[in-house]
This record gives sequence, C-alpha cells and structure tokens, in this order.
Amino acid sequence: MTNQEIVAKLWNLCNVLRDDGITYHQYVTELTYILFFKMAKETNAEKNIPEEYRWDKLVEKEGTELRNFYKRLLLDLGEKGTGRIKEIYTDATTNIDEPKNLEKIIKSINALDWYSAREEGLGNLYEGLLQKNADEKKSGAGQYFTPRTLINTIVQLIDPKPGERCNDPAAGTFGFMIAADQYIKEKTDNLFDLDIKEQDFQREEAFTGCELVHDTHRLALMNAMLHDLEGEIILGDSLSNLGKQMKDYDVVMTNPPFGTKKGGERPTRDDLTYLTSNKQLNFLQHIYRSLKKDGRARAAVVLPDNVLFQDGDGQKIREDLMNKCNLHTILRLPTGIFYAQGVKTNVLFFTRGKSEKDNTKEVWFYDLRTNMPSFGKRTPLKEEHFEGFIQAYKAEDRTKGEDERWNVYTREEIKKKGDSLDLGLIRDTSISSYDDLPDPIESAEEAVAKLEQATDLLLSVIKELNKSLEGAEAVE
Repeated sequence: MTNQEIVAKLWNLCNVLRDDGITYHQYVTELTYILFFKMAKETNAEKNIPEEYRWDKLVEKEGTELRNFYKRLLLDLGEKGTGRIKEIYTDATTNIDEPKNLEKIIKSINALDWYSAREEGLGNLYEGLLQKNADEKKSGAGQYFTPRTLINTIVQLIDPKPGERCNDPAAGTFGFMIAADQYIKEKTDNLFDLDIKEQDFQREEAFTGCELVHDTHRLALMNAMLHDLEGEIILGDSLSNLGKQMKDYDVVMTNPPFGTKKGGERPTRDDLTYLTSNKQLNFLQHIYRSLKKDGRARAAVVLPDNVLFQDGDGQKIREDLMNKCNLHTILRLPTGIFYAQGVKTNVLFFTRGKSEKDNTKEVWFYDLRTNMPSFGKRTPLKEEHFEGFIQAYKAEDRTKGEDERWNVYTREEIKKKGDSLDLGLIRDTSISSYDDLPDPIESAEEAVAKLEQATDLLLSVIKELNKSLEGAEAVE
C-alpha cells in the first residue's frame, strides 16, 4: 500500500465523524493527536511518552472507557509532558463525543500498512494528509498550505546551504522549511557529507519559524518532528514585539497571511519604520529587516498585487526595500493556485545589501499570469510550468534571453512610475486589439437600423394577427 493510498483511507475516516459535527480542519488536528502515538511506536520513539499512554494501551480500550482515557491522556500530556510532546498537546481537547467513532478511527489506523508507510517516509505521509486538507475547499486550510510545486521552485532558486539559518515568520504547516531541509539533504547525501557538529546544527537550529494559529502550530510541530527537525517553531505573532527576536537570518522563505488586521489596528510591533494595518506590508518590512546585512542573505516572499502599487505607506515601504535590498526579481504568479480564485499574487526575490541605500539597480519581471490556463483542481499547477522562469532566473546573462515573459525595468524607470512595481505583464492575446474593434458611431447607427427593422416586423405580425381575430369573429 502506497502513502497515497494510506492518505486516502485516513481521509475517508472523516466521514465517520460527520455526525459529531467535526470540520475537516478539526479532523486533521484529531488525526494528529492519534497519529503521534502510532508513529512514535513505528519509529521506536515511545521513550518520550509515559508508558501508560503509549499506543498499545490506547488500542486495547473500547467504548466509554476509551473516550475517558483519551481525554485524560490529552490533558496530562499537555500539562505534564516535555519538549515537543508538551508543545503539541498544550490545551489539546477532543471534539469526538461518540466513543464508537473514536474506537473506529484508532482501530482503522492500527490496521493500516505501516511497513509500507515507513518505507516511503512517515513525514511524506503526513504531508500528504496536509495537502489533502488544503485541497479540500471546505476545510479552509488552503491559507496555511502553499502548493508544493511553488515551494520547490522557490527553494531551488534561493538555494539554501548547510550552515545557514533559515526562517519562515508565517510558518503554516512548516512546508518551506521542510522543503529546504530535503533540498540540502539531497545535496549532501542525506547530511553524511557533513561532520557531526554540522549535522546537529541542521537538525536542531537551521530551520525555524513562527505561527500564530494554535491548531496550525500543532500541525507544524508534528510535521517537523516527522522530518527529524528540532528547530524552534514559535507560537505567536511575528508582527508583535515577539518578532523583534527573529533576526540575523541567512534565508527567509514565506507566504504570509493576506488582508488587514482586525478593526484596521496597527501592529503591536514597535520597531517597524512604517506602521500600517496592511499585514503583508508589515510582513515585508519584518522580512527584510530580519536578514543579515552581509550582501548574501536572501529572501523569497509570496505577496498580493496591492503590495506592488499601494500608495502612502506602501510606496515608502517599497522604496525602503529597494534601498536596503537588491530586489532583483518579481514573479507574477497565475491566479487560482491558492486563496480565492481572483486573488493575484507574486513572489518577490531580494538580497539584503551591506549598506542602507541604493541596493536595487534594476528589477526583472517574469509574467507567469497572462495567457496561462485557469489553475485549480482540474488543472493543477505543475513544476513544468516554472521551467521557463527557472531558466531565465538562472541565466548568467539575463539580457540574452528571448522569452517574451521576461522584462526588466531600471530603478530610474520605476521611480518615474512613483515606485510602483505593478509592471512586467505582457499583452493578453485573449483581448482583442483596440485597432480591431468596430467604430462606436458606425456600431450605434447599425444597431438603430436593426431595431427599426425589428419594430416594423413586429407591427406587421400584430396587424396580421388582428385580421385573423376579426375573421374568426365574423364566422361565429
């Protein structure tokens, strides 16, 4: 049985919980609580779990006794556990009220082909479950899950290296950091090319993050644990003063939440130069301020279109970004890959300069939006869609490319446009050229003539109908 088949079976168990009124996102959280024990058993990591709460104890109980035991287990581990266990189970509660439903889920999990799951990787299995949750629109989890194809492209181009400190200030389920870890492992023979001290750094310190939503934070912790990552994942808000400690990173990759703070209030962070209620503008400030000032620290961040053109603070923040960093590339993303269908997004790639002024000389734009299919469930985004962009991005001489989607604007040209970065989109072939449109005056005259013809025809029909009615009356 493949991991994909196991994920499908786990997901179908959600149907068992419909009568308990449990949402998809709550279901994944419940699965996380239960899977933790099973996966600890499968990986011989039960030493960190009190003996009375291990998987074999859980699976042998039934009915009301099982439900009461499970509730006590969640409470005790959240209060008395240590390390990752305490983090995952803090304030954990169950939404499963029906004992038979809980029993069915535990027994179904126990009956799965865990040998195959171990062979393919338990971390991959869990990520498959998170992906399934993100793809289900009713779950609302898409906001926490960036498409893997986009993550892989960003990681490949940012090129994280062993020994670098990587961070995601809006971690979601920790997808960016896990992909970065896997990327480095592939480059270093699963870290065997590194010495013991370097291996410990990669496992314990290299990958960190911060996540505001408690249940999503649990998913991130579980995901990190199953990929053998022990770096700190903070439960909190990067836009609060907590975020001030998040600094001196070599790499930042993130997809921060879109929108404004509730009620339009400003962030509680007191060290941002420009305070605005726009979350993504505040995250952008946080990100470039959190990078090392060594000329090599770099970031990639997914942001909506309004960041590129918003006036006022938006313009000041873009100017500050282009001063402090080399904003060398902007990828205009297609619509429909996440969030609502109409939300338009971009990826900004930039490198922190050693100085505070004039680090951006020119900005290259790649338009992956215009003349592209409408992406969604039926037309998924694939890695092949990024091939042209990757080739253009990596070219030693970007000016020699012949890809029409690839354009450049100098800093002077951008200044003349009021520091707007809403640039680089190519001609949409689905829209007719204005030269091909009919003359509006001739079109109006033609419409009037057609209306007069239709009116004459209608009057003649009415006249004939009246004659027919008069003839019928005469016969009577």
